[in-house]
Amino acid sequence: MSVELIQPSVLQETIARVLGDKARSVTLALGEVTVEVSASNYLQAMQLLRDAPECKFEMLMDLCGVDYSAYKDVGTDGPRFAVVSHLLSISLNQRLRVRVFCQDDDFPVLDTLSQLWASANWLEREAFDLFGIVFEGHDDLRRILTDYGFIGHPFRKDFPLTGHVEMRYDPEQARVIYEPVTIEQREIVPRIIREDHYGGLH
Repeated sequence: MSVELIQPSVLQETIARVLGDKARSVTLALGEVTVEVSASNYLQAMQLLRDAPECKFEMLMDLCGVDYSAYKDVGTDGPRFAVVSHLLSISLNQRLRVRVFCQDDDFPVLDTLSQLWASANWLEREAFDLFGIVFEGHDDLRRILTDYGFIGHPFRKDFPLTGHVEMRYDPEQARVIYEPVTIEQREIVPRIIREDHYGGLH
């Protein structure tokens, strides 16, 4: 039996009613509903979105970190780090985006969602590894993509594009070694060499 798609405007009204003052805003743009919650209400709001009969968001489809530090260049100021989640209700055929900003730019911390959705476990580890966002209450918060002993968080806007170290296999030592990054300048614009009178040109 197929479930009829709920209109985004109806979903917007439903989310606003269910979350009440736990939502800072519930917006509708391009047919998609986005709710923003504060860090202090994050866990409670997400549990309501999962358990309320009008919501039933059984699946956490995605969770990622965002670094908004470059937004200052376009005149927008505010907290630097946020977490954006995408929820899916299979039983009600509806989707929702949730955004929450971390309160402290120097030490971004949020509650973990791993007790609500098992999929949050790895997704939060990825946000921790790449952005340095700490998820309080997570059972196993450790790096998941970078190497052992990696320093820094590579998706932060202030992380150098070249990184800090490079690794290579040294056949003399028969092991992988780490060295400071060396960048050699290369000519990346292709040169076009044509024969004389190519295409009838003089």
